[in-house]
Amino acid sequence: MAKTGNKRSIGNYLMWLLGGLMGVIGLALAIGGVYLASLGGSLYFGLMGVVMLIAAVLVIKLKPAGIWVYALAFVFTLIWALWDVGLDFWPLFSRLFMFGVLAFLAALAYPWLKKRSGHPVRGFVSYSLAGLLAVALVAGFGYTFVPTPLVAAKEDIPVKPVAAGSEQKNWEHWGNTTHGDRFAALDQINKSNVSKLKVAWIAHTGDIPQSNGSGAEDQNTPLQIGNTLYVCTAYGKVLSLEADTGKELWSYDPKASAPNWQRCRGLGYYDNAAQPASSPVVAASASAPAMCERRLFLPTIDARLIAIDADTGKPCADFGDNGTVDLKAGMGEVKPGYYQQTSTPLVAGNLVVVGGRVADNFSTGEPPGVVRAYDVHTGELAWAWDPGNPAITKLPPAGETYTRGTPNVWSAMSYDAKLNLIYLPTGNATPDFFGGERTELDDKYSSSIVAVDATSGKVRWHFQTTHHDLWDFDLPSQPLLYDLPDGKGGTTPVLVQTSKQGMIFMLNRENGQPVAKVEEREVPQGNVPGERYSKTQPFSVGMPNIGNETLTESDMWGATPLDQLLCRIEFKGMRHQGVYTPPGIDRALQYPGSLGGMNWGSVSVDPNNAIMFVNDMRLGLANSMVPRSKVPTGASGIEMGLVPMDGTPFGAIRERFLSPLGIPCQKPPFGTMSAVDLKSGKLVWQVPVGTVQDTGPLGIKMRMPMEVGMPTLGASLSTQSGLLFFAGTQDFYLRAFDTATGKEIWKERLPVGSQSGPMTFVSPKNGKQYIIISAGGARQAAERGDYVIAYALPDEK
Repeated sequence: MAKTGNKRSIGNYLMWLLGGLMGVIGLALAIGGVYLASLGGSLYFGLMGVVMLIAAVLVIKLKPAGIWVYALAFVFTLIWALWDVGLDFWPLFSRLFMFGVLAFLAALAYPWLKKRSGHPVRGFVSYSLAGLLAVALVAGFGYTFVPTPLVAAKEDIPVKPVAAGSEQKNWEHWGNTTHGDRFAALDQINKSNVSKLKVAWIAHTGDIPQSNGSGAEDQNTPLQIGNTLYVCTAYGKVLSLEADTGKELWSYDPKASAPNWQRCRGLGYYDNAAQPASSPVVAASASAPAMCERRLFLPTIDARLIAIDADTGKPCADFGDNGTVDLKAGMGEVKPGYYQQTSTPLVAGNLVVVGGRVADNFSTGEPPGVVRAYDVHTGELAWAWDPGNPAITKLPPAGETYTRGTPNVWSAMSYDAKLNLIYLPTGNATPDFFGGERTELDDKYSSSIVAVDATSGKVRWHFQTTHHDLWDFDLPSQPLLYDLPDGKGGTTPVLVQTSKQGMIFMLNRENGQPVAKVEEREVPQGNVPGERYSKTQPFSVGMPNIGNETLTESDMWGATPLDQLLCRIEFKGMRHQGVYTPPGIDRALQYPGSLGGMNWGSVSVDPNNAIMFVNDMRLGLANSMVPRSKVPTGASGIEMGLVPMDGTPFGAIRERFLSPLGIPCQKPPFGTMSAVDLKSGKLVWQVPVGTVQDTGPLGIKMRMPMEVGMPTLGASLSTQSGLLFFAGTQDFYLRAFDTATGKEIWKERLPVGSQSGPMTFVSPKNGKQYIIISAGGARQAAERGDYVIAYALPDEK
């Protein structure tokens, strides 16, 4: 009797535990569900919560009917989930997995409850059902590790062998060429042997970007000239490395400092001997003897441009003031951190061209967005393009400055030597979220591709991708210049521009006219006092839109139905009207947010098949305007938080649209890699990129490679062997994808994450092809490093 009583006691406790779990979940669903319904949201959660509370009370009372009530609720949930999201895996997983676990436990509990109530027990059906649920749960959980394309490739893409003598020799620019193609005509490493790649050498820069909230990040793509690599660190240190060993040849430290936003994405390179006599951009000093025959151009975080001898690491004394040009000249007041260089300078013929990052959202009248070109030999100012005053073409007159607060060019530029055009992707005039103070010229040139004459800096044409930008939809990426086959044996010179709003624009780069269709569509209008709004915005409809759909309540997601419910409540408490939801005094959901969509990593291309590769991030932002009287002194949010926007009637708050667990509130994927056919304007394939292995809820690493698809930040590399390399994920891997299908065919664990662009070359010394990646840390991770890593195929034995 004692033994039976003990068993009953244990069984009672287990049933009370199951009922208590149902009750807690049911209570949370009922309370949250009623509130969601009061906001006009789904009735499901409130109803499910009430039914679960009933089931919980019955189970706690040890009544078998509680299991039946829960079973009916689970069947109802299954039907509702299929109606709500169809067969989309991640949304179904979020809606069903937790309830499925409870259903499994309930099926196991039912025979015991039945027996205790004195009824005949037929456990076979209940245990069989529990077994089926267990198989479904295991299968569902296992499928989270399976990479599944969002768009599957439908046909093979041929790989064209590299013709003898046409192999790439050097990687001389950040995007490999001034066309920004990030393509290497090399095929020693190919689909059949990429799995054999091994670490060939590791170098350390000695300059670790500190993750202390200052914004220091390693985003560098090295340059390669002959048997030498050139690397710059987040703080501006430059190293020359022997390409096939990683041995340091020299280093140069500019002793640069800035309170935030420390990074160096790339260096400029110029070889005096390599310039053709017919170069369309020839400075007057080109015939003068050069103190540095080959020189690097370093953009610093404290607004200097330094020319360095590529052979010795010493400043080129003939450039500017003993090697340095002060980029603050003509700018007026520049507070620390308000103006700096973060992207690579553009070397165009005998000119080196720079824009600059201007601090967002602190005030009106911030440093100018002027773009300037300097003689590569002397550092003399060749021309300036001031978006606010076209009459200023060099230094401003004495006592004046370039126009302050104008649209700037913080990302990388492109250059077409044949057309003698430089293409500038502009941002908007700061502050980002209130434009009532902007001038006509601010509105004319903001968030645009501006084509300027490389010799004079005069505007030839411009095309605007966002009118009167109130969303921080800067053009963040280097334009791709590509000669598109026209199907008639000729080509059309096109420019392809990706954007933060998830759109891709294709223009004729001779005249700026759309090659892929662009429509002006009416967009929602705001009502912020003192603001004005564009009635229409340009929508690129001839190219794919990526990750910018208008969200609905059904798109809300969470690791469990509980945090999904909280995300639904957040969503219903905000105003969301699509990509161009205007900011307001209320909370407005901007999707994609101002981080992208697409960002500075730009694109890579397979020119032989007219396929372009695009990575993206899918993060929403909750925005709201704050009346000036309520903006506290000292507000200084850089990317997120409260920004002051002094000089306007408002400050602004930006918050990432995350669940309480720190997970994006909309359904996965949160980042993808896409292949776009430039001829047809269609997606060839699209795959999620990145796992939660090195991140997770509340910042806790999950240590599991679930193929969710995480936000991406960085550049990709395409090779003629049909491989696409990418490392800009939130997990610590360098990956290689098959360019024909998007299938991951190789990955290698990195010591820390990377935001840098892979590059490749063949050593002229040993004939080996190397893949190089700089790894200094992923944005969201605390781990930081100073690694430059080379991969190569092992020697044949």
